Amino acid sequence: MRNILLLVHHDDGQEARLQAALDITRALGGHLVCLDVTPYPVIAGDVFMGYGEATVVVDEREREAQNKAALTDRLSREDVSWSWTDVMDEMANAVLDAADLADLIILNRALDGYPLPDMRDITSRIVARTNAAVLAVPETLERFAFDRALIAWDGGRSAASAVRAAVPLLALAGDVEIFTAREDDMRIDPEQAAAYLSRHGIHAGIKLVDRGRSRPDTLIAGEGEAWRADYIVMGAYGRGRLMETFGGVTKRMLQDSRLPLLLGH
Repeated sequence: MRNILLLVHHDDGQEARLQAALDITRALGGHLVCLDVTPYPVIAGDVFMGYGEATVVVDEREREAQNKAALTDRLSREDVSWSWTDVMDEMANAVLDAADLADLIILNRALDGYPLPDMRDITSRIVARTNAAVLAVPETLERFAFDRALIAWDGGRSAASAVRAAVPLLALAGDVEIFTAREDDMRIDPEQAAAYLSRHGIHAGIKLVDRGRSRPDTLIAGEGEAWRADYIVMGAYGRGRLMETFGGVTKRMLQDSRLPLLLGH
């Protein structure tokens, strides 16, 4: 996990994304790729076409230029390796185009009370279409803490993908818990996941629960709070009983989680 791709844009979640990216890049000795996206303007009605549209584009470019100047000055004083790419495109498409050689993409899970960009939708689309792991952070994040990692495990391929991608971060954790609701048809049981991690020097405890009638995202969020997790590792858009019903759990976690989510698909 040495190639970290960061979405840069002057929205309310930028500081949280940047801080998580700096903390992780520094801890792993990686390289931070800053992707500064100026999105195409969304304009309704013919009255705004032509001159009006051009004005919106110029204003957006000027804001991003000011944003770039401030961030590159800050990055020049940080002890991390970094590079910068400017692009004008729709956000999800721009990130996906840049993600082929990324190990980790850092985004927000959502921007509460901020109508544009719709970061939950952007992050959902990216997670569903990339092979890279995605870290989705709350916009209130002040630093990324490594010590306590909760793995939401359903035994499916997406969960396995998330765990494999998370190994470099899990290796920095003091405590790791695999949290699961036992299922008769579980493809990979949690003991196998724990054995896999042990071969990387990561010793994880296992907690089994009875799902009952509780929603999976409620169980995961509740365990994250009770266990005082710093972040959650989970598969996205899988089909295990703990995780998904047609993507509902992933979307609700992106909307509501108080913790960073490391997502694999």
